[in-house]
Amino acid sequence: MREHYAEITGIGGEVVAVGTGNRQYAAAFVEDEHVPFPVLVDDDSDAARAAGVEKVNFFKLILNRRSWAGNRRAREAGHRIHRAGSRVTQLGATFVLGPGDQIRYEHLDEHSADHAPLDDVIGALHT
Repeated sequence: MREHYAEITGIGGEVVAVGTGNRQYAAAFVEDEHVPFPVLVDDDSDAARAAGVEKVNFFKLILNRRSWAGNRRAREAGHRIHRAGSRVTQLGATFVLGPGDQIRYEHLDEHSADHAPLDDVIGALHT
């Protein structure tokens, strides 16, 4: 999202990340990765539970072949996990929220390398 932040804000959107670590971890992540958008902390997983974001069994996480290719691509692109934290099995999700309680787009990750297609996310901003 960092690479597309100007495009997203240029069409009236905003990016907010919600992480599984604590405040110190989030601050280090923002600094290390030059993240231009707010990063919130969901240390107790209250937001993840409320949004229906799943956890995955640790062995399924490691053995899921769909994750391997995505993890390899991420490593090759220079992405890394800074600090795993206590919830390494927490999957991610992407939401595009509209005015009020409108959910324009929702993607709940099915495995660790599953992420919302950026074209879909940006497309939802235009609706």
